Amino acid sequence: MSLELKEAMALLERTPPTLKAWFTGLPEVWLLADEGPESFSARDVLAHLIHGERTDWLPRTRLILAHGEGRSFEPFDRHGFLAEARTWPMAALLDEFEALRTANLQALADFSLSPEDLAKRGLHPGLGTVTLEQLLATWVVHDLGHLAQAARVMAKRYAVETGPWIGYLPVLTR
Repeated sequence: MSLELKEAMALLERTPPTLKAWFTGLPEVWLLADEGPESFSARDVLAHLIHGERTDWLPRTRLILAHGEGRSFEPFDRHGFLAEARTWPMAALLDEFEALRTANLQALADFSLSPEDLAKRGLHPGLGTVTLEQLLATWVVHDLGHLAQAARVMAKRYAVETGPWIGYLPVLTR
């Protein structure tokens, strides 16, 4: 199956309002729960998504379209979001993510990408040659993975309290 850009964008445009509905007004204890050292909380997930909007998806798309494999992507700093995650109010993070995602999806639409464009190749510093289609499909799956991650870390806050039902709750056991 090949990437259907309109379908991909339909998913990507829903991530900011989903997080806004989910996180707005939620007590911080839910947003700060994590799985231990070096793990992401729900707040961290949001800040990480913001960092990706700034430094990953559209900058790499532009690089592929302009330079192909002639110029490697900048390495992505998975933890480049930490300062914002710890200091910005949740409402500001949610608004920033929404604004960045809206602008990035508009820019993506403005490219009017053809199947030939999606087949263009770029150079990832760790993975080697990748296509624009792979990059954009990864963007979609990345969003879904982090939505699942946020749900998982918040669910684990009540793992013990579920008692014997824990065995029926894969979000807590996988």
